[in-house]
Amino acid sequence: MKKAIFSTEISLLRRTMQRLLRRNAHSNLTKILRKTHQADVAQIMRSFNQLEQKTIFSLCPTSLHKARLLEELDEALIENVLIKESALNISKIFRYLDTNDQATIISMFRENKQKEILKKIEIDDKEEVEEIMSYPDDSAGSIMTKETFTLNQNTTVKESIKKLQSFPENDKIFYLYVLNDQDKLVGVVSLRTLVTSSNNKKLKDIMIKDIHAANTKTDQEEVAKTVAQYNYLALPVVNRQNRFLGIVTIDDVVDVIREEASEDFLQMAGVGKDREILLKTPIENAKSRAPWILASLIGGICAASIISYFNTLLEQLIVLAAFIPVIIGIGGNVGTQSSTIVVRGLATGRVDVANTFPLIMKEVVVGALLGGLYGLVVGSASELITGAPMKDLGLVVGLSIFCSMTIATAVGASVPIVLKKLDFDPAISTGPFVTTAIDIIGVALYFYIASTILIP
Repeated sequence: MKKAIFSTEISLLRRTMQRLLRRNAHSNLTKILRKTHQADVAQIMRSFNQLEQKTIFSLCPTSLHKARLLEELDEALIENVLIKESALNISKIFRYLDTNDQATIISMFRENKQKEILKKIEIDDKEEVEEIMSYPDDSAGSIMTKETFTLNQNTTVKESIKKLQSFPENDKIFYLYVLNDQDKLVGVVSLRTLVTSSNNKKLKDIMIKDIHAANTKTDQEEVAKTVAQYNYLALPVVNRQNRFLGIVTIDDVVDVIREEASEDFLQMAGVGKDREILLKTPIENAKSRAPWILASLIGGICAASIISYFNTLLEQLIVLAAFIPVIIGIGGNVGTQSSTIVVRGLATGRVDVANTFPLIMKEVVVGALLGGLYGLVVGSASELITGAPMKDLGLVVGLSIFCSMTIATAVGASVPIVLKKLDFDPAISTGPFVTTAIDIIGVALYFYIASTILIP
């Protein structure tokens, strides 16, 4: 019910903003923007064209409002609304953004525009932004925030609370990170532990020493897994010498999880990994999807070649052609199921890459059971449908389905694991590559079994 009400409000707000844009009622639109949450505005902006998006952004009442809106927008929309903005205006907005968000936005521009913006922002922010931009994409260093609260291990609880109260960014404090004299991370104190401890105790007496931390080059997906597994609100980031550099906060982790899930789904569907594919032009869209379709095309040509090789058999027993779609379809489906299960298991950490043989065998058994069931069903149905024009037709069809489904589950379960061990994204294994391979194997098996059984 609440969801329906919310959807109705968003729809009404969208129509209102569209009317105001058509009438050029900019002052009224600014009033609406001032009262509306930036997350709602960001959702509505996705349904507008690029010019309307720029107009809405320009009508935001303050630089602070623009900054909060940028935090909610997708990368493609951010690039669109800022592309014509001057470096000076962008630097004014950056005053209200964390340095990791600044680095992300600056990296969207060309090198000359990046230099212009960096010249305009404050010196302290500039150094932090340049440091974050120096780390590899999709690493812990590239998404960490430098606005953190740290204290020396010899600080008392009373002094810690006093300094905490005066910290300007106290809305972003999740934990108190404890450092030694060399600025190395030695422990962490929760706010609850801090306020319930004796004032005279030192942080080193109440801190947790067994802590998880990410290296600057740790993949962001690994960071997200750690935060999710231990229910952290933030994860510290250190360098090789264990010197504290910053933290990755829960809101950035949520973004990472959403981005990685989107990439996996897109790759599983065989449309690339561009998360902003819906916002691309038809030509850009076609370019990103063409290579994946090419894999299916090559697979289709290979399957056609196999069928052509058995052309003599097919001319003698034309009824075999009727069951090619069944063999191909049922094998591809069960193979995709297996690969999806394994990919999901690898993503959640439930599949141990070092011990995958039991999982593969389990999927093979599942494939054999399903193959036996559907082989019996389709084999019997083939006798009824065709009127049994030849002896052993049902046996050929049934055995082909059994073998196809058994092999398909083995291939579907094995390929993601092999890709993972080779440091490739296992999500591509559920796309056209694996299904095409299974189709080729299925067709080859079908005609081999038919030629062996039906041709004396």
